[in-house]
Amino acid sequence: MNTQMSFTEALSRSGFEMVDFVILLVYLVMLVSLGIFLSSNSREGSAKDYFLAGNSLTWWAVGASLIAANVSTEQFIGMAGSGFADGIAIAAYELMAAITLVVIAKWLLPAMMDRKIFTIPQFLRERYNSGVGVAFSILWIFLFVFINLTSVAWLGALAIEQVLGLQGMTVQLLPGLNISMRMIIVISLFLVAGLYSIHSGLTVVAWADVMQMIFIVGGGAVTAYFAVTAVAGNGSNALEGIEKVYSALTTGNHANDTHFHLIIQQSYNEKAFSNVPGIAAVVGSMWLTNLGYWCFNQYIIQKGLAAKSPDDAKKGFLFAGFLKILIPFITVLPGVCAFYMYQHADQYLEVQSRINVSDDAYPWLVRNFIPTGIKGLSLTALIASIISSLASMLNSTATLFTIDIYKKYIKPEASDRRLVNVGRIVSVAALFIALFTVHPLLGDLDQAFQYIQEYSGFIYPGIIIVFSLGLFWKRASTTAAIWTAILAIPLGVLLKVVMPEVPFLFRAGYVFIFLSFFFIVVSLLSKKSESCDLPSERDRHTMLKWSHILGFSGIISVLAAAVVSIVCLFRDGEITPEESIFAYLNDIGFEAFYFFGAMLLTCAIFLNSNALHTQQNPKAVPINLALFKTDRIYLYGSIFIIAIVTALYVMLW
Repeated sequence: MNTQMSFTEALSRSGFEMVDFVILLVYLVMLVSLGIFLSSNSREGSAKDYFLAGNSLTWWAVGASLIAANVSTEQFIGMAGSGFADGIAIAAYELMAAITLVVIAKWLLPAMMDRKIFTIPQFLRERYNSGVGVAFSILWIFLFVFINLTSVAWLGALAIEQVLGLQGMTVQLLPGLNISMRMIIVISLFLVAGLYSIHSGLTVVAWADVMQMIFIVGGGAVTAYFAVTAVAGNGSNALEGIEKVYSALTTGNHANDTHFHLIIQQSYNEKAFSNVPGIAAVVGSMWLTNLGYWCFNQYIIQKGLAAKSPDDAKKGFLFAGFLKILIPFITVLPGVCAFYMYQHADQYLEVQSRINVSDDAYPWLVRNFIPTGIKGLSLTALIASIISSLASMLNSTATLFTIDIYKKYIKPEASDRRLVNVGRIVSVAALFIALFTVHPLLGDLDQAFQYIQEYSGFIYPGIIIVFSLGLFWKRASTTAAIWTAILAIPLGVLLKVVMPEVPFLFRAGYVFIFLSFFFIVVSLLSKKSESCDLPSERDRHTMLKWSHILGFSGIISVLAAAVVSIVCLFRDGEITPEESIFAYLNDIGFEAFYFFGAMLLTCAIFLNSNALHTQQNPKAVPINLALFKTDRIYLYGSIFIIAIVTALYVMLW
């Protein structure tokens, strides 16, 4: 069979028309042109420009770049797949991320910017020692090249292949030499991401992300609109479509369906509960995933560190928080719509292809129910999300190697021009390594998003403890940091082997509790300390007040969780969630309050210690409480974000 004819026939069956490909082509031309324009107008040779955009990013550029770097196939394909399988509860990752961004902007980001750092491992080197810093540099470089770049490109290519109906196709380059269509797409994604990002670094990446964000959010929103309109059918509008699918999935035989509940009960859907275990999404170790990703992940936090001022950084994170609230509506909701329509396919016109695994849901929806022209926007939004993430990862890989390894250990006297050139070489090398090692790591998984979150749960408990206590607690010791980092992954793997039936968010919480206790005890026993002055009387009063509030709240949380656990343990099987409040609380994962209490108690301990101890680690970071002051715009914006998330949980509990 003629390969070109097969390719043409596949595209014709996909439902895509010429106008859809014109829209995609216009986007690609705009992206590359913008990259060339910004490159030609950027200052040549400045390491600060290349790696931190010359600290020139405004608040709206910071926020847009954060979202463009974050949203990728994990959301469009993975979250839609989880929405198809389990429902809207997976939106908790996005909704709680919005609140996490508020917390980071208020407390963590100002302290990090005050240190004037380029990379997260650089802070670890200065706070603990060179060994801790270089170990984390190597870890993140490895993750970016072999996990992030490869998985984003592979999953992205898989999604594009499905949307266009090109699965399994190959192209003959030479006699006897064939290359799969998926690899051609991977190469194309790497090529476009490299074309506009490698030459001028973060300056181009961040400003191009502003355009990318418009395509991602705009294209995703339009796709979601037509998805719910398609559900309604018969010329009805999108609101009627939402009402139709909501009514169908919350009444009658679907009264206990989880598809429109943000808090999942274990007795309703045990599989869905294992992915998003009830109230653990609000007070549990989902905070570990969100804090670890948004604050201690180099390719994310680098956008905040590149802001022109701390005020711009804070407001940029706040802007990103508002945008995060929109993401479930453009990623999860289409998955739920696909679930309803797939169950009632006989009510709609001819439907092509099948949903073999949950992650097929979004491509299936686009191919069958999105009209011509809008299909092009949907595909453009998907490709924009992939390319923006790849570009950010490339720049962060270059930053980590150049600043933390090359400048520190190989050539400390290197000029800015030399550092920039090394960064470019590293980016190219990372592309080639990822290209030659890319393989379907997630190919046989039903829900890629869940796999990625569980994998993250192995590393984030240790990372958060080492970074946050090193930043805020003056007694944090190097020995505690090293051993916490060493123990984190083995403990996570051990709990998975010993308690495979326990949801991974609970297991991550238990690892956090153990490592927090371990870190605090080892630090307090450390003999490497020096005398220090106590904070001012006003600062001591503030620290002690919050220490008492957080400590009391933490104890109440742990005791409440213990009471529920004990009552349900002794009355196991005797009472149902409908008969007892204790059984109901246990059914929605109330044990997550063990983690919440431990987190509050950890904060209370370091605040109390900072206020009263006259000993500190020799490399302790001086903290000025004035760093954490915010203006009224930030205050009202953060209250509004929290109010929206709270309202959504009340309505969709």
